Amino acid sequence: EDALAATRAAVEEGIIAGGGSAYIHAAKEVEKLFDSLEGDERTGAQVVLKALQAPLFHIAANAGLEGAVIVNRVKESDAGVGFDALKEEYVDMVQNGIIDPAKVTRSALQNATSVASTLLTTESVVAEIKKPEPMGAPNPGMGMM
Repeated sequence: EDALAATRAAVEEGIIAGGGSAYIHAAKEVEKLFDSLEGDERTGAQVVLKALQAPLFHIAANAGLEGAVIVNRVKESDAGVGFDALKEEYVDMVQNGIIDPAKVTRSALQNATSVASTLLTTESVVAEIKKPEPMGAPNPGMGMM
């Protein structure tokens, strides 16, 4: 069902480089705006930048690699180039079949921005903080028998 929805989204708006690389290349455009921003707008842009880098950072970290290094290398690359975590190589993502539906990527960014802007303009937020459950007694093993 998910694959069908992703295929429909790709047919509607096309595909883009996957693996978080499209977000990294979009982040370059956000960085260009920094000099013209101040105050809350600048803070918001910094939050967006960090959020745009998070997917690729975590993909690299989950592969046992240094996320910040991978993010910086992709940021310095041409558009469409990203990191193939399986091969541990920098590749043209579309040519290597690592793609995302543009509609899904755009919608995720728009929705995240909407939630973030709502939180930034809200006076207070009520959230439940779950208390960690106490750990059970350690298993002494069979050494005492």
